[in-house]
Amino acid sequence: MSIAGNIRKIEERITQAAQRAGRDPEAVRLVAVSKTKPAAAVAEAFESGQLIFGENYVQELVVKKAELPQEIIWHFIGSLQSNKVRQIAGLVDMIHSVDRLSLAREIDRQWGALGEVCDILIQVNISREATKGGTSSDELFDLVREVARLPHLRVCGLMTMPPFFDDPEGARPYFKALNKLSRELEAAAIPRVEMRELSMGMSGDFEAAVEEGATLVRVGSALFGERQYP
Repeated sequence: MSIAGNIRKIEERITQAAQRAGRDPEAVRLVAVSKTKPAAAVAEAFESGQLIFGENYVQELVVKKAELPQEIIWHFIGSLQSNKVRQIAGLVDMIHSVDRLSLAREIDRQWGALGEVCDILIQVNISREATKGGTSSDELFDLVREVARLPHLRVCGLMTMPPFFDDPEGARPYFKALNKLSRELEAAAIPRVEMRELSMGMSGDFEAAVEEGATLVRVGSALFGERQYP
C-alpha cells in the first residue's frame, strides 16, 4: 500500500478506537515517525495530508527541516542531550522527551535566547525499565513543579514508552497509568501547567493508547511501511 493509503488506514483505525472509547476522533493527532526515512518519503506523506512529523535524531531533523516545506510541523520525540538543544532551538513545535531538570533548563535557555516559548511534554518511565528514558512516577510532581517555573517552557502534558508486547493489550495498563498521572497533575493545579496532551502509542499498540486517552500517537513503520528506501 502507498504512504497515502497507509495514512488513511491509520486514521480510520484511530477514528474507530476513539469512537469505541466514546472520544472525539479529532482529539487525537497522528505524529508520523520519520527517523531514518529520506526527505522524499516525508514529502510524500506531507503531500498526502500528514502535517506532524517526529524525529529522534538532532542532525537528521536539522537536515530535513532545511530541505522540506516550511509548513511541516516538527516534533522531537527521541532522547535529547543537553548539548544538542541549541541545534534544534526554534525548529520544533514540541519536545516529547523532557525527563530531567537540567535538560529543561537548557531548552529554556535556548528558546529564551530566541524570545520564544517551547511546548514540552514530560517523559515518564512508567515501566521503570533501565533502558528507557523518563522520570519516575514518584519524582514526576516535583519535576513538573520545577520545570513550570522556567519562563520559556510550557508544560503541555506527558509522554511514555511502555515495554514491547506482541499483544497490544499488554501495553494498556501503562497507558492507563499515564492517563491517571495526567489527571492527578491536573487536579494539583500547578501554575503554568496544562495536561492537554498524552503522547503514547506506536505502530503496534496505538489503538489501545487511543482508547486510554492518547492525544498524540507516534506511528512509523505502519505509515512508511517496511519498504527499503535508497
